[in-house]
Amino acid sequence: MTSDTTPSGAPQRRWQAACPNCGATVEFASAASASAVCSYCRSSLLREGDALRKIGLSAELIEDYSPLQIGASGRYAGAPFTVVGRQQIAYAEGSWNEWHVLFDGGAAGPRSGWLAEDNGSYVMAFEAPLSETAPKAQELILDRTLQLAGQRWTVAAVTLCHVRAAQGELPHPPVLGAERQYLVAELRGPGNEVGSLDFSPSLQASSAAPIWSLGRAIRLDAMAMQGLREEASSNKDLKSRSLECPSCGAALTPSLSSTRSIVCGQCHAVVDISQGAGADLEHYAQNNGMEPQLRLGSTGMLPTESGQAITWQVVGYQERCDLPESSEDEQTFWREYLLYNKVEGFAFLVDTEEGWSLVRPLTGAPVSSRGERIDWGGKSYKKRWTYQAKVTYVLGEFYWQVSREQRALVSDYEGQGEARQMLLSREQTDNEVVWSLGRKLDAAVVARAFKLAPERAAALGRDASSLSDGGGLLRKILIAVFILLVLVLLLRACSRDDCQAYKDSYGEASAEYQQCRRGGARFSSGGGSYGGSSGGSYGGSYGGYSSGGGGHK
Repeated sequence: MTSDTTPSGAPQRRWQAACPNCGATVEFASAASASAVCSYCRSSLLREGDALRKIGLSAELIEDYSPLQIGASGRYAGAPFTVVGRQQIAYAEGSWNEWHVLFDGGAAGPRSGWLAEDNGSYVMAFEAPLSETAPKAQELILDRTLQLAGQRWTVAAVTLCHVRAAQGELPHPPVLGAERQYLVAELRGPGNEVGSLDFSPSLQASSAAPIWSLGRAIRLDAMAMQGLREEASSNKDLKSRSLECPSCGAALTPSLSSTRSIVCGQCHAVVDISQGAGADLEHYAQNNGMEPQLRLGSTGMLPTESGQAITWQVVGYQERCDLPESSEDEQTFWREYLLYNKVEGFAFLVDTEEGWSLVRPLTGAPVSSRGERIDWGGKSYKKRWTYQAKVTYVLGEFYWQVSREQRALVSDYEGQGEARQMLLSREQTDNEVVWSLGRKLDAAVVARAFKLAPERAAALGRDASSLSDGGGLLRKILIAVFILLVLVLLLRACSRDDCQAYKDSYGEASAEYQQCRRGGARFSSGGGSYGGSSGGSYGGSYGGYSSGGGGHK
């Protein structure tokens, strides 16, 4: 038994033993930790009293160039912690890391937590007991609301996954291997919190309840982290990450450690690099789109939610369109720029027909309050529309796995009252719901932020429908001409005198003409009367309208 210190200077008990597979020393920072992975032979080891037993073998970790590493330390809510282990979780669209952190608990002993990745940012989460019965896995349906741990949650994701690899010290023995898949349900709450129900394979045999954990979003700089991968080393690692495009052979060099998809600058193939450099790189070709108005790699000063302006870099670009429900609905197109800041993480600068907005993903989820209205952050938002959207073209690199014509069901909400400059957006795919919060921006603000030349700045205020083939504008003109023509015909018909022949032959004062006027005009020979009391139809051949209905636009 040895003694060591935490970042706070307090003594912390450590325990070590020999790996039963290779004999190397395996060290535990916490007496409460149940498992560890040997750093030499990757044996997964279970602690049993003063001995270790091999229970499996971890695969090699995929190099994901995370800034975190074992041994890094920081502070959360005033308490010091150290990163002592991690699990690399794989699922159909890639993988994510969950870093095991150990807090100095003082007299109560060390406390475990999880520092996990979440949509390009981080969440600090802690396991906790549930006072009520947890829902069964089959009861967790995407976007369903439920009461758990004393509050209301929305099911934001249900993911089938497995532990691909593990490293260091862990609070539970990992069940490794692609054949040991299990469900993880992600819940989002109105307090900007995220909950997780983990139906790990280690629990299935014992019929135990799922592991419940509760977390909040956190920035790395807010935790005063030390011992991270050195920036120079990280940059060197990223440069050495250069890959060969599987389509044309050109070099692919991602600039961010979190990149999962990258577009070849030579042939514009979209390449999935989420499985690591040693894997076969899946890719697909795409048709060329528009030239981005904000160039990849350019930087601009735009404000965060607090109002403080910070520098954002354009790292990705995508063009999207809605999918009209019928051929009579007009299709709309828009652009989205993926922005990155080392401290704040990712944001989206969105360019639509209605203007610009700066949008960021939320950790939590709003609560539906009154029909088409929802509440978030003490402000009310009203739904404007819901539509299907798809991605048509991408450039740059992205922290998620991009797939061909990626589709989502989108609902847009607009702030009410003092929040009228704010926007909320909900996007749902097959297995995930993501909420985002945005603020409207003037095109002039975007132009100044990215220091655009006057001729380029003027183009920012253009209608985003230029992404289409121009059919939308032509369709509007044709509809306007058609409506005008119909109005002219209506006016001519309303002013026409059906007794004009009698008037011309016998004169306006003649009995024939007056009898014709008293008898009423005939609109058709067999279609009944317009507006009569007999229930006749507005039909026949009057005004060119079809008696079958429809087409009355």
